[in-house]
Amino acid sequence: MSKPKGFEKPTGFRDYTPHVVSKLRTIERNVLECMERWGYRQIITPTIEYYDTVGVASSTSDRKLFKLLNSRGTTLVLRSDLTAPIARVVSSMLKDEQLPLRLSYHANVFRSIEEEAGREAEFFQTGVELVGDDSPEADAEVVALAIASLQAAGVSSFKIAMGHMGFLNGLLEEVIPGQTTEQEQLKEGLLGRDYVGYRQSIEALNLEPKLKEQLEAILRLRGGKEVCTHAVELSSSDEAARSIAHLCAVFEVLEAYGVSEHVLIDLTMIGDFSYYTGMTFEGYAAELGSPVCSGGRYDNLLQQFGRSLPATGFALKTNRIIDGVHGIVIEEKKPVLIQYSPKRRAEALTEAARLRSMGQNVVTLLLPEDRAGASAVSAGATTDQAEQVITYGSEEGGGR
Repeated sequence: MSKPKGFEKPTGFRDYTPHVVSKLRTIERNVLECMERWGYRQIITPTIEYYDTVGVASSTSDRKLFKLLNSRGTTLVLRSDLTAPIARVVSSMLKDEQLPLRLSYHANVFRSIEEEAGREAEFFQTGVELVGDDSPEADAEVVALAIASLQAAGVSSFKIAMGHMGFLNGLLEEVIPGQTTEQEQLKEGLLGRDYVGYRQSIEALNLEPKLKEQLEAILRLRGGKEVCTHAVELSSSDEAARSIAHLCAVFEVLEAYGVSEHVLIDLTMIGDFSYYTGMTFEGYAAELGSPVCSGGRYDNLLQQFGRSLPATGFALKTNRIIDGVHGIVIEEKKPVLIQYSPKRRAEALTEAARLRSMGQNVVTLLLPEDRAGASAVSAGATTDQAEQVITYGSEEGGGR
């Protein structure tokens, strides 16, 4: 293998130029402030976690985890999401805090992409976890907050697709009971939006026409609150019925929030993490075909850390918003340029400190002796580079 060039970096990692960083920080600040107004407190967890705890609980497949060994030979991982680390903290350091807990975060996460084209191995997520409440009100709160967060991030045109793992599980167990492998194959087709493959998997089951129609009908369960009625008619499973009742209750709360126009019920939508147990959702911006946020209920995850609590949450896919959504326009704030001669250095730097204390961006420039009396333009400073140019020249040159 050839030695990498000095300017190269590993596949899937990127550099963030100042303009992109400005957009990232603006989104981060706006979204975290939005979350704080909803009562969510920010939490920070380590970049590196133990594989046997957070690594296993994350539900990210082993091949997508970045693993490393410490000096004692213990396997560590770079965090692949924030939900599992926060579950660890809630089950330990925050175990005595009053429930429900509302926590927010902004952090980089890592997933090995095996040099897949266009995929990032390191990216940013901004999200929340609501722990200790299993009600439809809690699920509706995180969906409504996801909508508010997308708007705070500058995403103006989007839709939230909301489904429920319980409905699909109940329907599949009713139609093909005990056939775990076949059920997982059907779920994979829905997860990948491969509806042709989903139908082919149904055909391979050799079901009687009525059962085949039940499985195919789920592809039509997409729309408004009327989907709940159609879903109840499709399955007689108790689990499916409970799930639809919960989902419809969530939608009614979203109507009360006044945000239901952003939401559609899509019962083909399932979360891409195995720890999801109930309502799941994804947000799609008009500019992009891939989700800009995702979330759902994960009532069993905290049990892996010794504390049985229901939980729900979501994460914005911040990098996709930065790269693909043009809602936030960053205007570069030009600094004041203070240029000065050696003799007037103290005077110029005092003025720079005064302006900075007032919130102004200031850069300074020492003029060479032979140009200490020069004008701003002749010294190389133009209005394209600075909002204002202040010159402290030599006493002979008149100065400021």
